[in-house]
Amino acid sequence: MLNFSFIFLVLITLFVGNAALSVFLGIFFAYYFKISNTFYSRRVGTIPLQIGIVILGATISMPYAFNVSSEYLPWISLFVIISFFSGIILGRILGIHHRVAFLLSSGAAICGGTAMAAVAPIIKAKPQELLVAMTIVFLLNAIAIIFFPIVGSYLEMSNFEFGAWSALVIHDTSSVIGAALSYSNESAQAAATLKLGRTIWLIPLILIANWICNKQIKATRFPIFILFFMAAIFTNSILNLNGEITNFLQILSQAFLLIGLFCIGSQFDPSEMKSISSKPLIMALIIWAVVIPSAYALVKYF
Repeated sequence: MLNFSFIFLVLITLFVGNAALSVFLGIFFAYYFKISNTFYSRRVGTIPLQIGIVILGATISMPYAFNVSSEYLPWISLFVIISFFSGIILGRILGIHHRVAFLLSSGAAICGGTAMAAVAPIIKAKPQELLVAMTIVFLLNAIAIIFFPIVGSYLEMSNFEFGAWSALVIHDTSSVIGAALSYSNESAQAAATLKLGRTIWLIPLILIANWICNKQIKATRFPIFILFFMAAIFTNSILNLNGEITNFLQILSQAFLLIGLFCIGSQFDPSEMKSISSKPLIMALIIWAVVIPSAYALVKYF
């Protein structure tokens, strides 16, 4: 019964093709069937999503990636720096423990859960502190996937504008792609390319955290799929893929992305909601409240 329900809901996810619905079906599946941590969707984690992002890279040409990145990379870097240090300062003002503030600032500025998981052992964050930060970011990401496409349509943003906006303000790469995919494939391409600029900041973040905590780290834990994503873009440019192959890769990429979002939704655990205190949530919302309109103004008027 459990396996049948899993397959049935995944097929609905693929048939409807809506990113927000994929996440919510995953949440419903986990909540209703109370699945264990060893179930398929929880065991594979974000692997299907990462595969989808890599395949998406194969539909993007090198000139497009270069033009988009060169135009927005300085702004992305500015947003990362301001978001991170604003979070640290805001954490002190609100009296939030410095480790929780560091985790939330890292996640909000760079790449959500990936950044927080990377710096947690360096700053010696406790499991409960990482859980609180992860849960808050998960909630904000779920909100983004649902409401950002609605807001983008209301504001009559172009496909590229929405992709750039998503890449600047949404935390996790998965949610950036999920929200952009709900808007259009073109938005997803722009979002994936620009999100790369934020993710690269994970390396200096780890070095800074290492310097602050005076601890040697053997590996940076940089997300490998980003390197494959870049390689896929390079391969597209070398092979000069025709329209039919590109369309097939877009469909295949979307399928993996939707399945990945379903799996992410199935990671939801209602019991984790009890661990959230108001101050860290307020901090994350204040950062978002500043970054969202600022990023919109940037992509719309500059």
